[in-house]
Amino acid sequence: MKSKFALFILFAMVAGVAAGWASNEYLSPENLKTATMIYGLLTKIFITLIKMIIAPLVLFTLIAGIGHMEDAASVGRVGLKSLGWFLLMSLVSLGIGIMMVEWLKPGVGMNLQVVGEAIKVPSTEGFTLEKFVEHLIPSSIIKAMADNEILQIVVFAVFVGTAISMLEKKSPRVMELAEEASAIMLKVTEVVMKFAPFAIFGALAKTVSEQGLPILVTYAKFMAGFYGAMGVLWALLIVLGFLFLGGRMLRVLGVIREPTLLAFSTASSEAAYPKLLAGLPTVGISRKIVSFVLPLGYSFNLDGSMIYCTFATLFIAQAYGVVFTTAQIIMMLFLLLITSKGIAGVPRASLVVIMATLAYFGLPAEWIALVLGVDHLLDMGRSATNVLGNSVASAVIAKWEGQLDVEEPVKL
Repeated sequence: MKSKFALFILFAMVAGVAAGWASNEYLSPENLKTATMIYGLLTKIFITLIKMIIAPLVLFTLIAGIGHMEDAASVGRVGLKSLGWFLLMSLVSLGIGIMMVEWLKPGVGMNLQVVGEAIKVPSTEGFTLEKFVEHLIPSSIIKAMADNEILQIVVFAVFVGTAISMLEKKSPRVMELAEEASAIMLKVTEVVMKFAPFAIFGALAKTVSEQGLPILVTYAKFMAGFYGAMGVLWALLIVLGFLFLGGRMLRVLGVIREPTLLAFSTASSEAAYPKLLAGLPTVGISRKIVSFVLPLGYSFNLDGSMIYCTFATLFIAQAYGVVFTTAQIIMMLFLLLITSKGIAGVPRASLVVIMATLAYFGLPAEWIALVLGVDHLLDMGRSATNVLGNSVASAVIAKWEGQLDVEEPVKL
């Protein structure tokens, strides 16, 4: 089923480029304007659907996830070490994305802002400490959800989930409600994502019809730059693996090769989870550590998604001629570090996070359409990177805990 959907997306990409080229070449200016409006409508419907599901999706998935964190408390030392590693690697990934996109500048020169339109700049009014704290803590969760204030929703969900985890009986009815609502919202998200091929067609058709085929060169630069940034992250992760594990890292790379390829081909790191869970203990990583660190990592340690959030956000800004100050980029880094933890495991979660980041800086969330057309091809690399990051994390935590001694071969 996933392979058919992937083919459908690839077909939509080709068809979008073809339709955009034909519109650009053969339509009169009046008809071209109508065509681009129709193409843009397909993308706008998809973006509006994503906006519709953001608030309840973040709220319920995060409450359900944190409410079950009593396991982390029972093995507090391992939990703290794991979360410390995840936060460090998230910062590193976000930082690599920023440095690479600022160095390569793949979006510079596109000048997508409409001539005569007021140049949009990132809002700086919220960058005092007082206003940031005011923006961080919701005065009303209802208002935060109505305004899709993802950061405020994350803060509220963290408080609620932590309170539930501290209760002796874990408030089973509330947890059941949160889990059921989370399952429903994930299913709604799955349904919404089925519209993605049409949105991809519309996004590419609109962009190519307005900019012509040369825009494909910019997309190629964007994709090459992003995969180059991921290459830097891969090299760093592998070097760290060798520093902590020595020659055993070669065996780890061998056992995760198939899960990584599976994640790349399906654009889903979750598809690789069962094989990772079974394969990592065969190279001497304690099954207890793997069983704890991997699920936690799938919620808090998505290195590929992290690097994409900063790279894509700043690429969009470059394309529209928007310049972020150094202070704003640092604020973006910490904003993404917090908000990205709220929707881990959600299909196309990076798009939701990037839209929220654009809105936080007063920029149109609709600008996400610029990267929507090629997002699937980049999601393949993100998913494979997430697999490598969580595998290295499991091995490093096992090393710190002195649990790399016993081989536990199992049948794959």
